[in-house]
Amino acid sequence: MQQTSGSLPIYLQITELLIRDIASGRLIDGEKLPPEREMSEKLGIATGTLRKALAELQSRGMLERVQGSGNYVRAVSDPKSIYAMFRLELLEGGGLPTADVLDVRRLPKPAELPDFGLSSEAHRIRRVRKLSGKVAALEEIWLDGDYAETIRAEELSESLYLYYREALGLWIVRAEDRIGLDTVPDWAPKMFGRRAGEPAVQVLRVSEAQDGKRAEVSRTWIDHSVARYVSRLK
Repeated sequence: MQQTSGSLPIYLQITELLIRDIASGRLIDGEKLPPEREMSEKLGIATGTLRKALAELQSRGMLERVQGSGNYVRAVSDPKSIYAMFRLELLEGGGLPTADVLDVRRLPKPAELPDFGLSSEAHRIRRVRKLSGKVAALEEIWLDGDYAETIRAEELSESLYLYYREALGLWIVRAEDRIGLDTVPDWAPKMFGRRAGEPAVQVLRVSEAQDGKRAEVSRTWIDHSVARYVSRLK
């Protein structure tokens, strides 16, 4: 596992991967994890990095470390994941989200989008979403132009919501997802498993900031042979 510019620290990547495995049921409450050396070799990371990730899980109440016995999963209802609002999973469940930024531009807002923000312009961010390295979806995010004059691709983290908080002081606290059938956009890169114009599931998301204003609208096209949209009710 590698860390690239804008990505989460590797130990946090492992933490989030394990959280998503727990949420999807791939790891169940009370399950004993493999020995740390075995886990670190499988993940391709140093044992010290794994231990840091496990300590983070323990601090969130999702891991019980029993001296002389091992590490045991503890499922909780609110894991405070960086990807708490991220709803895509691999077909088999889980998968660590990463993103390749294709393009960032400040443009007039398209008329077909729902109303959001006060500016007549927005930052359009196009990305390829991967889950544990598999290309799973295309994303087109429109952030209201009032939150920043410019946004550079190299500034963006794997989680835009994390970037919004840390760089812009913007908290996304609510979102409405509208799921429908669309076609793959004409800007889809070759790495995406579906050709432009092919039918695809699309998720239209309208996101609200901490002040109750609509801050962002996004469109996500899913490769249904790789991933699915999942929303769990608790």
